[in-house]
Amino acid sequence: MPSLENFRLTVFRAVAAQLSFRKAAEELFLTQPAVTFQIKALEEDLGVQLFDRSGQRIALTPAGAQLLDAARSSHALLDDAAQQLASLDGQLAGELVLGVSTTISQYLLPRLLRGFLTLHPLARFRVLTGNTETIVQSVLDAHCSLGLIEGPARSREVVTQPFLRDEMVLIVPAAHEWTEDAAISARDLASVPLLLRERGSGSRRVLELALERAGVRLKSLRVAMELDSVEAIKSAVEADLGVGFVSRWAVARDLRLGRQFRIAPVRDLVVTRDFSSVALASPAPHGLALEFRHFLATQFPATQSSATQSPTARAKSAHPQPAKPPRAGNSSTTR
Repeated sequence: MPSLENFRLTVFRAVAAQLSFRKAAEELFLTQPAVTFQIKALEEDLGVQLFDRSGQRIALTPAGAQLLDAARSSHALLDDAAQQLASLDGQLAGELVLGVSTTISQYLLPRLLRGFLTLHPLARFRVLTGNTETIVQSVLDAHCSLGLIEGPARSREVVTQPFLRDEMVLIVPAAHEWTEDAAISARDLASVPLLLRERGSGSRRVLELALERAGVRLKSLRVAMELDSVEAIKSAVEADLGVGFVSRWAVARDLRLGRQFRIAPVRDLVVTRDFSSVALASPAPHGLALEFRHFLATQFPATQSSATQSPTARAKSAHPQPAKPPRAGNSSTTR
């Protein structure tokens, strides 16, 4: 079902959320001139200036801020109307804005969206990506209805619900001496350059906590560089710039294809975490956001009890689950 919202208001909300014509254009899959044209046309129709473009960054004018409040309210009402109309035929419809942290968006989200759209073909998604800290803030700022994160939310204003247990593994260059060891010690990490995710990343926070539990202080390690993505860490390891911890989900396919890194077991270090959905504590998720949360429970029933599932989710629980990543080790990754 197409959106019931006036297209110019859709463009306006995107620019107001990003405070950037370029980023709004990328989000909406439009050219920047097309976005600029829609905003100018809207301003001419209303007879007011919506954005202050005098500085290096654009900002909402008082009129723009007032319109944004009205546009968000009308969008929510029209989206609810679309869902109610679709429900007459027993279907869910409307747009769900998801905020998704980096690892989940790259390695897990596509198969989740495919599964959900198979069940609810009238649903539409808009996906915002960033590290865990950024996604939690997007939920708090109401830029997205539901977030998927890979670390602790660290805010009392949101509620989290785990849907999948993940394991982080140490990857080293293919020719590294540790590929021959049965398992190294966590304290051995101090002898090599370590590649870390950036501050604010859920992956980094989980690793820091695991190292503390193992009696290893981050200050005692040789942090070679901080990188803003899992792919950057994998490429840096291949280039022999250091070693790094990444999700097992992130390397399952790479190991089958024989990329130039291997998993090195660390015998006294367990780095596990929960992938979780995150939403405002109040108001509670509803509509597509609630149904997507229930959908996650049906895909990974070992993490969540089926008692939390909605009637629609329980009725669809026979839908095939995404394949779990293989627990590949050194023996399974030789070329």
